[in-house]
Amino acid sequence: MSEWIDFIHPPRDNFAATMTDEEKDVWSVHFMRSQRLLAEGMFILVGPTLGPPNSGIAIFEALNEAAAQRFMEEGPIIAGGFARGELQPFRVSLPRGRDD
Repeated sequence: MSEWIDFIHPPRDNFAATMTDEEKDVWSVHFMRSQRLLAEGMFILVGPTLGPPNSGIAIFEALNEAAAQRFMEEGPIIAGGFARGELQPFRVSLPRGRDD
């Protein structure tokens, strides 16, 4: 398994404050999917940046780049065109609690 970071770029800088009902619905599905995948151990960390722009990040594990790309593109917000994903290889080097 390798680690990946997905930068999630919404369509507007003030996205969180100006979401339409349709966008709220899709982002709700995205959040529920993220909760499930965190519980299943795929996600390492997920969350939004606060303030403009309202980007998000997801750090997750995948077998390879093709699997990571496919996973990102299949998510409801990317597949539905509600955000743009940017995938980069990542390495968790200093996690909290590592040396405890």
